[in-house]
Amino acid sequence: MAEKKYTAEDLKILEGLDAVRLRPGMYIGSTGVKGLHHILWEIVDNAIDEAANGYADEINVTLYADGSASVEDNGRGIPTDIHPKTKLSGVEVVFTKLHAGGKFDEHNYSFSGGLHGVGASVTNALSSWLKVEVYRKTVYAMSFRSYYDKALKKYMSGIPDGPLVDTKKKTKKHGTLVWFKPDPAVFPVTDFNLDTVSSRLNELAFLNQGLKITLRDERAKQVIETEGGERAESDEPFFETYCYQGGISDFARYLNDGKTPLYKDPICYRTEKNGVLVEFAIQHTTEFIESVFSFVNNIPTPEGGFHEMGFRSGITKALNDYARSSGALKDKDANLLGDDFREGLTAVLSIKMKNVQFEGQTKSKLGNPEARQPVESATIEGLNALFSDKKNKKVFDEIVKKAMGAMKVRVAARQAKDAARAKNSLDSSLTLVGKLAACSGRKPEQNEIFIVEGDSAGGTAKQARVRQYQSILPLRGKPLNVEKKRLDQILANEEIRTMISAIGAGLGRDFNVAKINYHKVIILSDADQDGMHIRCILLTFFFRYMRELVQGGYVYIGMPPLYKVYKKDVTEYAYDDTELAEKIEKVGKGYQIQRYKGLGEMSAEQLWETTMNPATRNLIQVTIDDAAEADRMITMLMGENVEGRKQFLARNANFNKVDTFIDKVDLEKSKGDR
Repeated sequence: MAEKKYTAEDLKILEGLDAVRLRPGMYIGSTGVKGLHHILWEIVDNAIDEAANGYADEINVTLYADGSASVEDNGRGIPTDIHPKTKLSGVEVVFTKLHAGGKFDEHNYSFSGGLHGVGASVTNALSSWLKVEVYRKTVYAMSFRSYYDKALKKYMSGIPDGPLVDTKKKTKKHGTLVWFKPDPAVFPVTDFNLDTVSSRLNELAFLNQGLKITLRDERAKQVIETEGGERAESDEPFFETYCYQGGISDFARYLNDGKTPLYKDPICYRTEKNGVLVEFAIQHTTEFIESVFSFVNNIPTPEGGFHEMGFRSGITKALNDYARSSGALKDKDANLLGDDFREGLTAVLSIKMKNVQFEGQTKSKLGNPEARQPVESATIEGLNALFSDKKNKKVFDEIVKKAMGAMKVRVAARQAKDAARAKNSLDSSLTLVGKLAACSGRKPEQNEIFIVEGDSAGGTAKQARVRQYQSILPLRGKPLNVEKKRLDQILANEEIRTMISAIGAGLGRDFNVAKINYHKVIILSDADQDGMHIRCILLTFFFRYMRELVQGGYVYIGMPPLYKVYKKDVTEYAYDDTELAEKIEKVGKGYQIQRYKGLGEMSAEQLWETTMNPATRNLIQVTIDDAAEADRMITMLMGENVEGRKQFLARNANFNKVDTFIDKVDLEKSKGDR
């Protein structure tokens, strides 16, 4: 084979927004549901930055029937004058040049989120069209579009229809309106999810005290309560306003809805240390789970970072000092651990700082080491100031009392774990043999484990699997709902211990995702309400005690078919009623239908073909789009608040759809499967 010449002519120079169009995942993470919403967040973040820096107090977001969305703020408005270097208007620079904007020095914005100057241009590049209006005494307008140029044989991304135009229309408004439509050539799904948008805007309103955010969805109808107490759709589009004068204090209360607070009002503090604005709100509950949610410049950081390290350390030091000064801890006693003080804790940490460095393009973890000390110092200072006030003594006494109880349980749990380890090391068959059918492969990135509902289905799955890379772990009955149990009770459960051993990466704070034995952990349950309940219970366990497993995209839902449509040599499978009609039409006259009531009704061949074969199966990847909202939803659906759960189900339940809990944790099709 002749060697192809490799010359400078082969080097492609991507100009303008071509790079974004060619590799969108580099800028927005994926072109799935999360990536779709990401291009909306970039425009929202620009509006939020105006508000966070004191230039705006209202933001309006609208979702339209054609799949487009608009964001309007009453800030200063994007600059409309000519940029001295590019000779383009400020609006054109912002929407067509990567790494261009007003956030690269501290004179325009003290704090900012977004993609550091690429956000607006990325949204433009990945939209079919985008329109901008700037209100600065008169209305300035500009529009852009993306299209395929047949002559050039290339896709043109975010091309201006013309220069910025001063329409000469006088206006008393000030600010910016951005209206865009995601390009279906980029995004397989272009419908914004109302719940996802609503949750994020609600969160932003909490984080920006007094900011008024409105959401209007012209695709949905407003739901009203009738005189008889029933809920019905009105003729008006969905409309909701978010505004919180209590800021993150109200946020902590909101997150604790459905829980029993240990004390009435959240403990709040706000200060600035070394140029870092630190604000936190904490409130303990009678629950056992720790829920800490952190934000940097309004951007959620679900994987934490140096600011969370400082916050946790500050809580531990300050509360240990109080425990000693109050006499709860004697001189001979060892300090309590941070885990003890954080049992049942709900906390919101919000910091604002300059020159933010996030780890990863989608900003899930703060990478600035210099953030740790100011946050730790502010946390200690704030808590010291609060418990020096005598009226708060009862509150802090309750916190220490709960921590002392947690310490006793922690010691008991550690003894149980040590005993379990010793037991397993002596005879691993007590935990896994007879339950786990392990694969022979030793490469975690190639291996997958099916957690299967029931021994019968588990037996079928064992026959159907490919032993080289597929492990099967059958469950006997419904697993333990960990939302209602303490750690020592959880570790006493044999099914839970088996899952922990099989996955191989530990539990809770000790969980290390680098040690997992499988890069696909697949929940496989029947396609009925009991099966959905089992999914919810397992997802609750993973979210609470192996959250990195979910955040890393290692957890999946297996999707067994509901129907088999067949005649003679033709067989098709349908996964819902809509698909059933399509399959009937495809098979044609003389068809027969088999309705699967459970996995156990399938033969090994059918289970392999429909549910386990990577070439033909449907898998849904579970990700966490909004950790705070997911936490609240899990508490509501899986916790002790029965009345709150009844009210939620009465408002939202639709048993013809995938269960609401799973919807809330954001499901996306696995890219490795169909």
